[in-house]
Amino acid sequence: MPTITFITAEGKQHAVTAEIGRSVMEIALEKSIPGVVAECNGSAACATCHCYFDPAFTEAIGPVGEHESDMLDFTAAPRRPESRLSCQVRVVDTLDGMTVRIPAMQ
Repeated sequence: MPTITFITAEGKQHAVTAEIGRSVMEIALEKSIPGVVAECNGSAACATCHCYFDPAFTEAIGPVGEHESDMLDFTAAPRRPESRLSCQVRVVDTLDGMTVRIPAMQ
């Protein structure tokens, strides 16, 4: 299983193993990573699972969909090129070693 390191807004690191096929949001909630709210429980309807993904893994993560892109325009923290909704990113083998930064606000 790949290892993903979540970094909170305060800089605390949480390295966790992630089951392939699950969303990064599901992994964050399961591992009690602080800062990922996920009010809509993964429906891409609230943008409260917004995170900044390691740009080195952009190709492995895949492109941002049109609906996700629209939702990223409503995040509480500023949208950046590496912004994604963690509910829309599925864990695959090639994400091993990726870091995910959690913004200060959701």
